[in-house]
Amino acid sequence: MNVEIQENLQLIQESARDFAETYIRPHVMEWDESQHFPVDLFHKMGEYGFLGVLVPEIYGGAGLNYQAYITIISEISKVCGSIGLSVAAHNSLCTNHILLFANEEQKLKYLPKLASGQQLGAWGLTEPNTGSDAGRMQCTAVKDGDYYVLNGTKNFITHGKSGGIAVVIARTGDLLDSHGMTAFVIERGHSGFKSGKKENKLGMRASETAEMIFENCRIHKSQILGEEGEGFIQAMKVLDGGRISIAALSLGIAKGAYEAARNYAKEREQFGKPIASFQAIGFKLADMATQIEAAELLTFKAGELKDHDEKSTKLSAMAKYYASEAAVSIANEAVQIYGGYGYIKEFPVEKFYRDAKLCTIGEGTSEIQKLVISREILRD
Repeated sequence: MNVEIQENLQLIQESARDFAETYIRPHVMEWDESQHFPVDLFHKMGEYGFLGVLVPEIYGGAGLNYQAYITIISEISKVCGSIGLSVAAHNSLCTNHILLFANEEQKLKYLPKLASGQQLGAWGLTEPNTGSDAGRMQCTAVKDGDYYVLNGTKNFITHGKSGGIAVVIARTGDLLDSHGMTAFVIERGHSGFKSGKKENKLGMRASETAEMIFENCRIHKSQILGEEGEGFIQAMKVLDGGRISIAALSLGIAKGAYEAARNYAKEREQFGKPIASFQAIGFKLADMATQIEAAELLTFKAGELKDHDEKSTKLSAMAKYYASEAAVSIANEAVQIYGGYGYIKEFPVEKFYRDAKLCTIGEGTSEIQKLVISREILRD
């Protein structure tokens, strides 16, 4: 990495870090306890360029690359995984789907609103009975002249209530047909489009997760992204980038938990000396630090492939799989290092512990990542 790129990344890292310390850290536990989704915070994030990181400047975005994007997500997630998750979902799913597959008119209409934080983005693929098995989705869009009539429910949707612009994949063909699904972009307030239940979650509680419900929702054909039947193929390409986002989110949570545990171990005394001086604790910290370095290298390598428009399916899955599992392991060890205090909400690591688990589930479980990786390495 050349000096200029390193300097730019350092400035971006400092900007994200300062933002997180100033606007997020003071409210972390308040938002977590009440499951408050701080919409106003995201309007401010738009001013900083954090909601259109990969969007070209012509559409109102920051025009940055994946190296910068990973840096921003991880710095925010070191302070609060919930906010990191929402920033990741907004950028990598809804916004990126439009950036990759919309026509010029659609890009000019929607991307400036998303990049500025005027509107939050939601992305609807998952349904109550179809997670990884998206080919069996029940949400349908039936053609009626120049319109499609959309019926069904999407669940576990980040910003399912507050998202002003939603990309929704619905079935327009036969079950199990990879060319039988189509992506539509729909604005909040459209007749027949409403929000449903907000989920009460173990972790990531300040990131809104809710249902999106469609009841005889008539969508004009001009709202199709790409061509009819391309929705599933598009979604799989979007998830390549999304997995890098979750890897960056995991990396930030892991770093936050590790730094808290390391600092605590240097300060906490037992038997007349800091517990960091005991080999049992020192070895835990050594393992945690090594996992973080490995996760960071994998994540940035996957991002580099994206920046060079090279296929990243294998590396994105590897980064997401390894970093998310590492985050869970590191958060678990952080709680162990804190001992009884690790179980208390006044101390930071119990929240990292709760937040980390989602990273092994969202945007493809660890088991799905291993399926993707095995297919890729056995392809030749």
